[in-house]
Amino acid sequence: MGFWIFMTCCTLLIPVLMVCAGAALRRGKFSTINPVSGYRTRRSMQNQQTWDYAQRECGRLWMRWGVLMLVSAAVIMLLLLGKEVPTIGTVGGIVTVLQMLPLLLSIAVIEKKLRRTFDDNGVPRQ
Repeated sequence: MGFWIFMTCCTLLIPVLMVCAGAALRRGKFSTINPVSGYRTRRSMQNQQTWDYAQRECGRLWMRWGVLMLVSAAVIMLLLLGKEVPTIGTVGGIVTVLQMLPLLLSIAVIEKKLRRTFDDNGVPRQ
């Protein structure tokens, strides 16, 4: 039971962090362009308008995907309750690795939205 609790915490960590970071991004916690925190890419850091848009869109996306991953991970781990340690470890590890894919995919999604909304100089498209 102890290992199941540990693996459940591990599988819920990424989704919880995505929801919390998404909420912070949406609320404007990273309101000024900086090299340390927030959604930082060359395109998002062009000007304050692209920065604000990227933070808001990334926050919205991370909150939505984070909640979906949180629910699915909780259901999967509940289905593993009472199973053997190797099964819990294998499935929990796979779930955790798969949770990294939305983090990487979110970059492509946000960059596409930025390209669609702003030109290469960071000026809003008409």
